Amino acid sequence: MSLTDPTSLSAADLADRIAILRDNIRQITEQAASQSGAADEERNADRLAQQSEELDALLKEQERRLSK
Repeated sequence: MSLTDPTSLSAADLADRIAILRDNIRQITEQAASQSGAADEERNADRLAQQSEELDALLKEQERRLSK
């Protein structure tokens, strides 16, 4: 999935997307623990970084909305 513009999401969609990303990160972490090899590690690290980046953006948007 690509980075979503968090300002375009409703509050419910934002919360749903945050939950999805947290689950994705959990799954990637579990996969990384069960795999070995440099290629697997690099792919998982890239996926984890992308998911974490999107999660951070969504959490910042959620915080911005809550502080209004």
